[in-house]
Amino acid sequence: MPSMNDVLGVIMGGGRGSRLHPLTQLRSKPAVPIAGKYRLIDIPISNCINSGIYRIAVLTQFNSVSLHRHISQAYNFDVFHTGWVQIWAAEQTPQSVDWYQGTADAVRKQLFEIQATGAEYVLILAGDHLYRMDYREMAERHWETNADITVAVQPVARNEASRFGLLKVEADGHIASFVEKPKDPEIQKEFVSRDDAERPFLGSMGIYMFRTKVLNDLLNYHLRQDDFGGEIIPEAIQSHEVYAFDFDGYWEDIGTIRSFYETNLKLTSPNPPFNFYDAIAPIYTHARFLPGSTVEDSELKDVLIAEGCRVRKAKITHSIVGLRSQIAEGTVIKDSIVMGADYYDMEKPRGVIPIGIGRNCHIESAILDKNTRIGDNVTILPFPRDHKDVDSALYYVRDGIVVIAKDTEIPAGTRIASA
Repeated sequence: MPSMNDVLGVIMGGGRGSRLHPLTQLRSKPAVPIAGKYRLIDIPISNCINSGIYRIAVLTQFNSVSLHRHISQAYNFDVFHTGWVQIWAAEQTPQSVDWYQGTADAVRKQLFEIQATGAEYVLILAGDHLYRMDYREMAERHWETNADITVAVQPVARNEASRFGLLKVEADGHIASFVEKPKDPEIQKEFVSRDDAERPFLGSMGIYMFRTKVLNDLLNYHLRQDDFGGEIIPEAIQSHEVYAFDFDGYWEDIGTIRSFYETNLKLTSPNPPFNFYDAIAPIYTHARFLPGSTVEDSELKDVLIAEGCRVRKAKITHSIVGLRSQIAEGTVIKDSIVMGADYYDMEKPRGVIPIGIGRNCHIESAILDKNTRIGDNVTILPFPRDHKDVDSALYYVRDGIVVIAKDTEIPAGTRIASA
């Protein structure tokens, strides 16, 4: 049987990420911070390393400098290790002058690099999902069934069927047909694959394992098909041996501001749905060598706080406090994500608001991106969830959530509210 040394991990670096704007205003989706100290790209890279996949390529294109910097600083194997994490950026070549047009097209444009690795199998992964998976189990399933392609699938509830690509899976795991995000209940009935009234469907997770030769043949034959989920996989089901790999663990697609917000805040609960404390399969990231956080005469309840922070006489509830966060006295923070800062603002120019949150602020149901400067007595209150989107010079509103973009300065006394 083959081994994990025969598998190449290929991670999609993300497109424009418009549904996560303004968090993707200056960075790609996989570079968006999560859980106070990590980035989304850390999840699939860590899963690969923990699964014994040590050759990992990240395909990048849009707003990629921040992502490149993080990967180059975080993932360096020593000279006695054959593994690597490489950036495969979109580039002009004699064969193509175009940008990546979709997930399949991105891989198509890197087929030469894939073949140069000599890997017999390619594992295609997304860079913006939160989950922990041992890819060895998926690889073993792929080899046991002698599959050309294996698709990771997860049980899907009836009320979420229209959000997923649904697969009709037979008793032996063979995938018979596929439909992309069906809204018609009659069509949905044809894709019931589980004897479970609440979760009768199986949805694609966007995780695919290919024989390298099959991947090469499909991408070169279907030259006008640029997406795996909507085009390549449905075509392959008709002509190749495509099997499902069942995964029933926690998995979240961080595709919108609302999902990003809710997923982060769930991590503050005593029993979060995703465990960052797993000693056997840890999540890796850039080692920053920051001091421990100091909390002075403050009240914290259900708070995830990263290192390097200073909290003084504040009250924080159900919130994330990210790296190097500075929170001054008298401030109240509730149901919010404070991403922190990339550096310490040790010597601020006179008259400029320092990085962090000033005195006597009230911040509720908000996302404060990195390096924001919040003056004293600033108030941010919740908007109705059905409130229309707002794009202003100082803030954004998405799905009722106030977002302060990276490097924004909010003057003292500012009030942000729906009325």
